[in-house]
Amino acid sequence: MSDEPRISVMVVDDHPIWRDGVARDLTEHGFDVRATAPDADAALRIARTVQPDVVLMDLNLGSTSGVDATREITAALPSTKVLVLSASGEHKDVLEAVKAGASGYLVKSASAAELVDAVHRTAAGDPVFTAGLAGLVLGEYRRMADAPAEGAEPPRLTERETDVLRLVAKGLTARQIAERLVLSHRTVENHVQSTLRKLQLHNRVELARYAIEHGLDEE
Repeated sequence: MSDEPRISVMVVDDHPIWRDGVARDLTEHGFDVRATAPDADAALRIARTVQPDVVLMDLNLGSTSGVDATREITAALPSTKVLVLSASGEHKDVLEAVKAGASGYLVKSASAAELVDAVHRTAAGDPVFTAGLAGLVLGEYRRMADAPAEGAEPPRLTERETDVLRLVAKGLTARQIAERLVLSHRTVENHVQSTLRKLQLHNRVELARYAIEHGLDEE
């Protein structure tokens, strides 16, 4: 048995059967499901208490909004990551969730294996999207990206840092990037940390957003 601490999770959904089913499945796969919540108000209150690594968030919470809950939880608990699990694959819903601070977005038709993998990757700091939705978000961020301010000098990244950043935006893990670029895992992590410092960002999710906004994911 691994000595590593289990990933702690909270499940937010207004349908009790679905909510309890997801919680049960995650528990069976070794996650520490610390709590569930039926609405946005309860989600924020309970999240503050249990401080999970990952919140699985539905968007349709009856009279409240999962987008608002996502925004409040990520603001109040910067170390907690939100992974949206929604029946909707609408462009607007995906974009609003990401802008509110969600680290990823899965539709509820995802398999149990996809959900388990997504929670692991979200906890590790990787942006995670259901197949097809990543490109949707990338395209929208490219269209919305502002032109550089006049006279502003962009941060200077090395060619290798740019290569790593481009692959981060495509959703690859550090180990996958290392294999793709024929580098050691440690070297990739060093490039990631160097890029974070240069761009004054805090994690891989913010790196991915930066790359998206600057069109670095296109190649």
